[in-house]
Amino acid sequence: MFKKLNGKWTIFLLAAFIFILGACSNGGDDEAVEGDDETAPTEQSTGGDHSHMEMSGTGEVPEGLVVEENPTYEVGSKVIIEADHMEGMMGAEATVSGAYHTTVYAISYTPTTGGERVENHKWVIHEELVNPGDAPLAPGTEVKTDAVHMAGMEDATATIDSAEETTVYMVDFTTPSGEEVKFHKWVTEDELSPAE
Repeated sequence: MFKKLNGKWTIFLLAAFIFILGACSNGGDDEAVEGDDETAPTEQSTGGDHSHMEMSGTGEVPEGLVVEENPTYEVGSKVIIEADHMEGMMGAEATVSGAYHTTVYAISYTPTTGGERVENHKWVIHEELVNPGDAPLAPGTEVKTDAVHMAGMEDATATIDSAEETTVYMVDFTTPSGEEVKFHKWVTEDELSPAE
């Protein structure tokens, strides 16, 4: 009787073995996806990659921020973005949704959520810093930030890389993939050009 069942047992065992291998393979793929998510914050560790930046924001601005009375680009005007803070931004046609006079900073910080240090993040404005004192702050100054442009930025200790007194803009634009971005903060005046 065992000899008669031998072929059936072989098929059964072979099928079970294939099933187990398939399950292991799927588990490996799941681990790879989780690993990709875990390493995602390190992608933002360079100044040129802000792929995890919050593209849209609210129209709310920090208390004390001064509206620019005579901006080069008035609210409602069409502009071309000449900055590549994030994918889909460079060359996009945008509408100005706010213009403010302030000191703008490039900063480096270690996210409070963990991950590698983010270098030369552009931009954070003076009014998004916690008790910063008088502007401008000198490069190398350590501050805390209230900004929420990227995960782990709020309440992070940051180092000022550069400072510039200028007009900063909020802009609305659409990415090449069709995502509508509203109230993106911030772009500086020299990162915009008039739309023709």
